[in-house]
Amino acid sequence: MKMVPDLVANLLSFLPESLVVTIWYAVLAVLIFVPLIITMAMLTYAERRVIGSMQARIGPNRVGPFGLLQPFADVLKLVVKEIVIPSSSSKFLFLLAPLLALTPALAAWAVIPLWPGFVVADINAGVLYLLALSSTGVYGVILAGWATNSKYAFLGAMRAAAQMVAYEIAMGFAVVGVIMASRSLNLGDIIHGQQGGFLNWYCVWLLPLLVVYFISGVAETNRAPFDVVEGESEIVAGCHVEYSGMAFALFFVAEYINMILISALTSLFFLGGWLSPFEGWTWVWVPEFVRAPHFIWFFAKMSFFLFCYLWFRATFPRYRYDQIMRLGWKIFIPVTLVWIVVESVLMLYRVGPWSTIAGG
Repeated sequence: MKMVPDLVANLLSFLPESLVVTIWYAVLAVLIFVPLIITMAMLTYAERRVIGSMQARIGPNRVGPFGLLQPFADVLKLVVKEIVIPSSSSKFLFLLAPLLALTPALAAWAVIPLWPGFVVADINAGVLYLLALSSTGVYGVILAGWATNSKYAFLGAMRAAAQMVAYEIAMGFAVVGVIMASRSLNLGDIIHGQQGGFLNWYCVWLLPLLVVYFISGVAETNRAPFDVVEGESEIVAGCHVEYSGMAFALFFVAEYINMILISALTSLFFLGGWLSPFEGWTWVWVPEFVRAPHFIWFFAKMSFFLFCYLWFRATFPRYRYDQIMRLGWKIFIPVTLVWIVVESVLMLYRVGPWSTIAGG
């Protein structure tokens, strides 16, 4: 059982091999999902505090010291709140939609290398796995809007579907640039291809793709200023307008976990993941633990992009829908296509990080 550590395999040697593998992956899922859910909960607190500070407001400060227990109070409120199912809705699909929105966001973490040597599933086609999951996430939104049998919810679902498709194409082309640079679909190989310090990170040579990828990620998660699918003055709350209690909470959790996922992937694709920016700095004294790759670097890069999410929400007004569509179709997609051609020329003439590619 190569996929199970020897210690675990020996402790559970009296069980069938398939059951041991199942137990091991169940433990890994708990060890990843529990910190992820807690991080998501504290992100809601950070969002309120950060935006409150930017807008000269206080933010949550009543429940617990400094308001730190406010996210848990929100969870308690949603748990005890009744789940109301509209009488005219398709009840099975109505309840299935939140799960379809949340499951891809959680399943994507199976291929994310969190620190050196640790990844749940080190598959060679990790990027394709992520693209497939991101494509299925839109079904939860569409199904929620359709199964509710409400005009407002259906309109919000159609807006979300068009927006997610437009920006997912731009994100896909941006990832193509990363694949060309790393010559691999394995996420671990993409990180290792950026070794040698921050000058070797793909953000240096693929900066336009970094900008397109992250802004498209903001649009993919329907966050401000791309939150027209939840335009309260027009369609109340979008596809989940009829949801309450924990059914609504699943959409809420999916949105924030997707924010964390987009921040993690942006850090991984363009900023070296858990690599240190000071790696290879032998010409100046830097402590060894600072130059070493570590989860702390990955967390710091993710935190920066998550702060950008909050910053955008506090700064920019909501865009009109035609502006959002124009940005996705007429600007981002052409920019990514042009830069892929530029990258091809750089690879052809062995410029920059491609100077070490062996001729063929």
